[in-house]
Amino acid sequence: MKFTKLKYNILQKKFHKSLLKSVATRKISQKEIVSVGIISMEEITSNKSILEVFEEVLGVRNTKIYSYRKFNKENEFSYKHFSEADLNWKGEYIQENFKSFLEQPFDLLIGYFNQPNLYTENAVLHSQATFKVGFSKVNEALFDIEISEDANNVKLFASELKKYLQILKKL
Repeated sequence: MKFTKLKYNILQKKFHKSLLKSVATRKISQKEIVSVGIISMEEITSNKSILEVFEEVLGVRNTKIYSYRKFNKENEFSYKHFSEADLNWKGEYIQENFKSFLEQPFDLLIGYFNQPNLYTENAVLHSQATFKVGFSKVNEALFDIEISEDANNVKLFASELKKYLQILKKL
């Protein structure tokens, strides 16, 4: 139990250091959005069809999603979930599928989680996406656009996002 807390503290320090570097070197893409990735939490995605809503509202296809779920030995392996066990002590991802998801240069990454969480925020930070969107009050340094909405209303969030993307001429 103590090692889990120690690992969390080490990862938190590395995250804040990486976040400061990222903010200083961030470049926002002007490219039109074709590919979309979503990072969320299992509690949010388990009872909603987030993927279908974003594909329908934004008019994109082949959207990919990964959800964070707390590590439990009894959970079976999933290609749609990641946990704190997928990070090593250096803050590097060791699950190859999730690692390749983060390395994909999505035109848009949606951080669909409304509560601060070190593991989801770290995933957003390490993503190679060129434009990142998320909820306000999570971590303003992570996202290029923040939307203040209820996480339970996916359609409203998606339509609000679509308005901003049309203003920026990304759709």
